[in-house]
Amino acid sequence: MKTVLITGGSRGIGKCIAENLARDGYNVVLNYNKSEKQAKQIQKDLKEQGILIEIYKADVSKREEVKKMVKFSNSKFGNVDILINNAGIAKLEMFNDITDEEWNEMLSTNLNSVFYCTQEVLPGMIHNKNGCIINISSIWGLVGASCEVAYSVSKAGINGMTKALAKELGPSNIRVNSIAPGVIDTEMNNNIDNAIKEEIKNETPLGRIGRPIDIYRCVKWLIEDEFTTGQIISPNGGYVI
Repeated sequence: MKTVLITGGSRGIGKCIAENLARDGYNVVLNYNKSEKQAKQIQKDLKEQGILIEIYKADVSKREEVKKMVKFSNSKFGNVDILINNAGIAKLEMFNDITDEEWNEMLSTNLNSVFYCTQEVLPGMIHNKNGCIINISSIWGLVGASCEVAYSVSKAGINGMTKALAKELGPSNIRVNSIAPGVIDTEMNNNIDNAIKEEIKNETPLGRIGRPIDIYRCVKWLIEDEFTTGQIISPNGGYVI
């Protein structure tokens, strides 16, 4: 049974991925930071279905906490086979209003976390000559978003890391891919005005906003596929082609 470590797994896309992978028979370690109540509820709900998962509190923007989390995961299930870097924050703000603190927080949470988590799980993957790393990026990392410059930069960085790492880790049979979702119906996007959401739907060829399950299906495919690496896959309903 393969072990999955997913960061930011207590809400939205992460929650959907964690729950469904657990139902599909994977050992799941669900990371959360501030959403302890939600994480415990997921664990409780799954336990009532006869499914056990582990939850672990860590601020993945801090290396020492990531080290402890990976050590915990290894102690429970052995080496991590699949890492899903999903933790992230977003903020709508004019570029000239971004403070140094806000910029650093965005890059630390969204990009440094991927660096830390990936480095910490790699020794086990390299030892086993097998591994799958999936980074949850964003469509805005591909095309940029007005009033989300810091967010767009952090996600573009993830995409660059994905391509470079795929080349470096391929000889060790470790696949690295990025999923760059379009607008998805999650709590993170509740700050988007309904009129803007309608405009996005109207400009999307498939005529709807994405759902977390759409991203989970892409994750599941990337886990099972053995010949895809270094790709930035963007489930966005055709909003960007």
